[in-house]
Amino acid sequence: MNSPRMTPIFDSASRLMRAREGRQLGLAAKALAICTLLLGLSPYVSWAPEPVNISLVSLEVLAESLQGVGPANAHRITEYRVAHGPFEHINELATVRGIGSAAVGKNRSVIRFQ
Repeated sequence: MNSPRMTPIFDSASRLMRAREGRQLGLAAKALAICTLLLGLSPYVSWAPEPVNISLVSLEVLAESLQGVGPANAHRITEYRVAHGPFEHINELATVRGIGSAAVGKNRSVIRFQ
């Protein structure tokens, strides 16, 4: 069966298989780590805010869609629309009490008019 001459060959083969399995496990661990990282970041990467027409959307949509705009400021935006008509320029939004240019700057990429 196992002759004294064959034992070193089996030992070498065994060490080679363990080393090979170790590399595969290392590669599998790296692949798993990369997949975990990508899946963990996916909500941030895939999240793209929908454009918001500030002249038409409801108070709830304004509060949910615009950063730094809560229900109270969304209510002020809708009151401004009723009093002054639809927004014609993005800087007009900064004139609404409680909004300011910082909130306009944060939301510039998602605000639409038509």
